[in-house]
Amino acid sequence: MQDLLAGPLIIHSRRSDKSAANIVKLDPAMPRFARLVNFLSPWVALGLAGALLAVYRHPGLLGSEPRPAAAPPAAAAAAAVQVTPPAAERQAADTVPPPARSAPAVSYADAVARAAPAVVNIATRRVVIERQLPERLAPLFGDVWPEYRQRVDRSLGSGVILDSAGHIATNHHVIKDAQEIEVQLADGRVAPAKLVGSDPDTDLALLKVELPNLPVMTLGHSDQLRVGDVVLAIGNSLGFGQTVTQGIVSATGRSALGLATFENFIQTDAAINQGNSGGALVTANGELIGINTAVLRGQVGIEGVGFAIPVNLVRGVTAEIERRGRVVRGWTGIGVASLPPDLVDNSGKPVHGVQVRGFYQGSPAPGAGLRPGDIITKLDGTAIADTQAFLANLARRKPGSTVKVEALRPGAGAVEATVAIVERPRG
Repeated sequence: MQDLLAGPLIIHSRRSDKSAANIVKLDPAMPRFARLVNFLSPWVALGLAGALLAVYRHPGLLGSEPRPAAAPPAAAAAAAVQVTPPAAERQAADTVPPPARSAPAVSYADAVARAAPAVVNIATRRVVIERQLPERLAPLFGDVWPEYRQRVDRSLGSGVILDSAGHIATNHHVIKDAQEIEVQLADGRVAPAKLVGSDPDTDLALLKVELPNLPVMTLGHSDQLRVGDVVLAIGNSLGFGQTVTQGIVSATGRSALGLATFENFIQTDAAINQGNSGGALVTANGELIGINTAVLRGQVGIEGVGFAIPVNLVRGVTAEIERRGRVVRGWTGIGVASLPPDLVDNSGKPVHGVQVRGFYQGSPAPGAGLRPGDIITKLDGTAIADTQAFLANLARRKPGSTVKVEALRPGAGAVEATVAIVERPRG
């Protein structure tokens, strides 16, 4: 074996077709190299595997940042169409201030918490006698069917507690002809109420309950109210609890609506729901500025127009009712009507005032010297603009006094008369 490895090895091969022999000469050093390769190859493989594992766990060993993951197709497409904005646009974008923090939501919870406990539900009961048969059929069927029958009429409204003594303001039409009146407070207490008095001319009434620890409404000043002020209408209607609606004041001093004799209403778009008559109209601070009275419904093109009696008028009327049981107002018995706004005299000057339409029987007016058709322009020197101004001026006067009336008589000129003031009839 030693000799075979030392000398050159010659291998003879012959083709099957006995062609010339191919001679392959091998280097005698090759077997040593093969043994070396066989010895080192496992260790080289082990080293490469360790290096690969180290690079896999620590990519930074290669000296460069790892390649980012491939973007989704949509993101890649968006990135492909990005265009660098001009310098002016970049500068403008840099100067845009950050978005302001949103303001806290407006809430009237404090106002409601202050005012709502003093708003009560008013339930009334009355017995109504009504005809069942037409008058012409009563003689024929009176023995079969009774001509009249009785039924119990119940209604609901709202009211406002004015003081700790238990006085409650509401509308006259809420308690009109009621034989029983019951009040339910927001805290659940129920008590019968006594009618102290009412005033149909302003549609106000005053009740009284005997209960301890009553919540009392804070009274505001309606003469400080402005168009655009936020108001809340609070009622206790239909017996299932209180309702609160929000709106703004759209007008003050509304009159000539046919709702009452003396009208000076606050107009608002706060919804006044059924049964809310007599409830509270309060400011955003929870102060009473009106007693809700009526709302226009069923009018074509009209929505959300309600009316409330100003609290300043409520103060005077309820104080008078508490003191006297009624409101005493001055009256002359002169029936008047407002003038057309475009009326002028012979010289072309506008004429303002009211026109005498007639006189009430038993009043002092017929003997004062005035005639139907006369145009009253002043009362004791105060100019009169319309019917409401005329009635309000006389209502403030004490019965037993007199008033100087200045008027224009068509075809005769100026006339004067002195008319006695008596108490205005009720009803």
